[in-house]
Amino acid sequence: MVLAGGAALVLSGCATGSVGQEAEAPFDGARIMVWTSGQGRDLVLIPGLSSHPEIWDDLVARLGAGYRVHRVHVRGFAGLDAGDNASGPVAAPVAEEIAEYLAFNDITSAPVIGHSMGGTIGLMLAARHPALVERLMVVDQVPFMGVFYGPAGTTAESVRPVADMTRDRMASADDAGWAAGAQAAIAGMVLTESGRAGPVRHAVETDRRVAANAMHELITTDLTGELGRITAPTTVLYVNGPNIPLSDAQLDGVFQAVYAPLSGVALKRIPDSAHFIMIDQPDVFEAEVRAFLD
Repeated sequence: MVLAGGAALVLSGCATGSVGQEAEAPFDGARIMVWTSGQGRDLVLIPGLSSHPEIWDDLVARLGAGYRVHRVHVRGFAGLDAGDNASGPVAAPVAEEIAEYLAFNDITSAPVIGHSMGGTIGLMLAARHPALVERLMVVDQVPFMGVFYGPAGTTAESVRPVADMTRDRMASADDAGWAAGAQAAIAGMVLTESGRAGPVRHAVETDRRVAANAMHELITTDLTGELGRITAPTTVLYVNGPNIPLSDAQLDGVFQAVYAPLSGVALKRIPDSAHFIMIDQPDVFEAEVRAFLD
């Protein structure tokens, strides 16, 4: 996992997707590939489970000049080989490799935006390497996903059997079942029908073993106890998507409760959007990111 003082820094070829047309040759690590483009203030973008960094392309284009953008591609997701993510946990070791990437490149106190699982990685990075994160935006993610998989009082241990079943079901899916599952999942995560093709393709091209292990890790990882270590100003955007059986007020209460240990966190529910806010509400998302960066 470690970069051994930078010995694993290798510049290599392309990943699936549009990222890279204007980007520098990527950093090629054991668990991540990072595409870098532009000049100016460093900005780190981390996509979610099974996602490709091209989900950030529209935002980067809208932000324009003045940013040196680092788009992370997690190995095993969206057509990229699994590398060291082929077995075991994914999010935690990826967070560590991002920290090593930033430190090796003398990038300190950079804004970090993470979507979904990328938000979990961002929380890990900000809690475990606070000097590296200037400010943090978490897009539609909670510090403990297990709360959505069990009754009140669910813990990482009590939800483990559910996580085990979820992992085994994902890992054992055949090609047809995996593709059908991707179509169904993305339909609930992207309201804009014309915007679903990319995320579906990314999911279909994902190594299901990596995705299964990552989902298991997300369900059984409770970062609540680490939130107090985060010193970076933090913004959390979230949505009440079509698959959430809660009223807006109830969901607001959930996010207020789970993020209560994080002092000064700014919570904002984005209406008329599902999980991929950058696709369903690109104008609103741009405005929120600009306010966050300012």
